Amino acid sequence: MAGVGAAAIVRPKAKCCKDDPRCKRCPVVLKRLEKADLATRKKKGYRLSPDLKKKQLAAFRARS
Repeated sequence: MAGVGAAAIVRPKAKCCKDDPRCKRCPVVLKRLEKADLATRKKKGYRLSPDLKKKQLAAFRARS
């Protein structure tokens, strides 16, 4: 079964809009996913891991 990351490349927004929770395209969220090895940096964005679950993404989107 494919996870949340089954999509193609996700392009980050230019700037964080500081919403609560952070949006899925927020550069901060994508950077956190990359640090946890759940996303890899590509030329035009990030490729999300197919193992990424919805609860994991929600945890990375939360404001700390």
